[in-house]
Amino acid sequence: MTRPDPAAAVAGIESRYAWVRLVITLAAVTVGNVGMYAASIVLPSIQADFGVGRSGASLPYAATLIGFGLGGVLMGRLSDRYGVFLPLVAGAICLGLGFGLAGRADDILGFNLAHGLLIGLGSSATFAPLVADASHWFTRRRGIAVAICMSGNYLAGAVWPPVMQFFVADIGWRQTYQSIGLFCVLSLLPLALCLRRRAPAADLPPVTAVPSSRRSDALTGDRPLGLSSRTLMLLLCVAGVACCVAMAMPQVQIVAYCSDLGYGAANGANMLSLMLTMGIISRLASGWLSDRIGGLRTLLLGSLLQGLALWLYVFNHGLLSLYVVSALFGLFQGGIVPAYAVIVREYFPREGSGGRVATVLMATLLGMALGGWMSGAIYDLSLSYQAAFLNGIAWNALNAGIVVFLLLRVRPRKMRPALA
Repeated sequence: MTRPDPAAAVAGIESRYAWVRLVITLAAVTVGNVGMYAASIVLPSIQADFGVGRSGASLPYAATLIGFGLGGVLMGRLSDRYGVFLPLVAGAICLGLGFGLAGRADDILGFNLAHGLLIGLGSSATFAPLVADASHWFTRRRGIAVAICMSGNYLAGAVWPPVMQFFVADIGWRQTYQSIGLFCVLSLLPLALCLRRRAPAADLPPVTAVPSSRRSDALTGDRPLGLSSRTLMLLLCVAGVACCVAMAMPQVQIVAYCSDLGYGAANGANMLSLMLTMGIISRLASGWLSDRIGGLRTLLLGSLLQGLALWLYVFNHGLLSLYVVSALFGLFQGGIVPAYAVIVREYFPREGSGGRVATVLMATLLGMALGGWMSGAIYDLSLSYQAAFLNGIAWNALNAGIVVFLLLRVRPRKMRPALA
């Protein structure tokens, strides 16, 4: 039986308020992360409207994720110092301006700049800072709390693609973009007001005991896993890039892929929605799993299953089989990115967690940006997506290798107290 923590109860950790706040945070992530998927939905329209190739039409998505990743570090550090209210207000304004200007863009350069400098930055305020903030409000249920928060990213992917596809077909992509920008401002500003209260974690005493399945903030020391903090962060960032280069291939190109196969953009948007809906289930399950077996083991499981799903794409081209594989891909890979946030909280001190979480998530987003552009470039060279899927499998193998290396360093450190 777990004894209650009086300090946590006073501070609001794992309280009713913490859960209500988590629901509000989920809503903010769902709204703000529309920026991650907008460019993929309008990719065929952008290609036709601006007269560019497949790789050129993939650049707005890459620009968005670069802005998302770099902006996440800035917003994460801002939230460490001032809380999440200011980043959310700034994010709402950036999204409103970004979608408005992108909808009026005369060429692909202006469209890219609006996505990279404004939409990416605005969306970043609704992801890494909120994930780090959610981790401060929970201790025993930190894994599931982080997973719920990050599920907003996939919930956005499940909700926005069919909605956007409907309005793009009805009123055009330009009017759709401007309407989304207005909606983001009107919805995110009230949500920001609900999250003004600062996280209480900084006022809590150090943790003295944790479940044996995961590392404690108080037990990590200066050399987590026997590595310097900088080395571990570097390895996590490289792993994040590798897994998300692989992840980007279906997520970014599925609409265009279905169009090439003759199934139409609407089927591609529905597959993306199905993929990300299944990803929500995967993220929640991975949070539950991380609380029991730790973030590293959860990450390895997700990486191996994602590699399997990419192999299935190589050999399945029918409409029904693509729907099935897309559902499996979402179910397999949805828990990968949340595992990084859990790993950071397991192996690093709480102080500065917003910046560290944002840095690792930035690496995953740079991987998505690189993978999205790379898949389009490989298609332009080969006029086929088969080579792009194989490229994703190779990057996925690199990710799995890094995670195995880190896991091999866990067991000796766990045995030391027993030997002493």
